[in-house]
Amino acid sequence: MQTKKFKQHDPKSEFKSKLRKGDEVVVLAGKSKGETAKIETLDKKRNRVFLAGKNTNKKHQKPDMNNQDGGIVDVPMGIHISKVALLDSKTKKATRLGYKVEGGRKVRFAKSSGAVVE
Repeated sequence: MQTKKFKQHDPKSEFKSKLRKGDEVVVLAGKSKGETAKIETLDKKRNRVFLAGKNTNKKHQKPDMNNQDGGIVDVPMGIHISKVALLDSKTKKATRLGYKVEGGRKVRFAKSSGAVVE
């Protein structure tokens, strides 16, 4: 019987994303579907984005040196990067991103309206 070989983590396999920290995005799937939020952090190794005030879970925290009280704390959970899309500033709808060279600089632009995203 043949044993399964497990793939080791390859740093080149990290997900390339055109989204950045601070971008306004629309959630495409899940319990927050249709809602908009800003990206707080990107986790490229796990292909997840953390959104401000969205997709939070309750955690029962024991008292410790940092948190004297303990209790129930809201913990932000990541959403897979494929489940969010950039919010187009012109059309106020979800859009894809592209790159183009404008004035000697590489800039991001919204595919639906052609507006440059800063």
